[in-house]
Amino acid sequence: MKLFKNTLIKITLVCLLILANLMFTQPSWAGKKISDDPDYVEVTKLLESALQDKQTQGSTSELDQAIANLKFQKYILENSKEPVGICRNETDKTLLVYGKKPKKSSSTYSNQLYLLPSGAETDDEWDCQGVYIPGQTAAEGQEATPAQAFKIVHGTRLVATTNPETGETEFNLPPLKLIQSGDKDNWFIPENLQAALDAGLTTATIDD
Repeated sequence: MKLFKNTLIKITLVCLLILANLMFTQPSWAGKKISDDPDYVEVTKLLESALQDKQTQGSTSELDQAIANLKFQKYILENSKEPVGICRNETDKTLLVYGKKPKKSSSTYSNQLYLLPSGAETDDEWDCQGVYIPGQTAAEGQEATPAQAFKIVHGTRLVATTNPETGETEFNLPPLKLIQSGDKDNWFIPENLQAALDAGLTTATIDD
């Protein structure tokens, strides 16, 4: 995906910086059973599967990068101060982010979409689970891409920015994974941005 290929080097550098910073922080999960956390369970299973694929199929640059990303996700979960995801919007437009459904919601999806205005950051007591990425229609020489959800784990501090040359939204960290409509995660992933806005979204809880 073009979005991630263009920023792979920057993502790697940022990951190294954050890892160094986390080495001086105390784990937020001290005294808690992190092994029971759904994000930790998922990361562990994905990592074990990727390592098994490397043993049976051999090493590839794509698989090695996936393993490195999963190890980083696991490190975040084990060492972050905050047991929630935090998303910051440094783009010039409103982003759509994922969060927990209201208790009275009748939705059959696992979570709900919310608006995150430009310049805003989600509250540190509100779990941002990821960002909605609208699909792209086919252009000359390029294939159409479906809408996706950029999933993050608890403890992630995600920052979205705009590439000044391409205008594309970029992120400071890789996702745990990209989810599409119909996947077993059962996230609400509308076909396009207008369909998402037509759902009558509310604003995420913002950090004051």
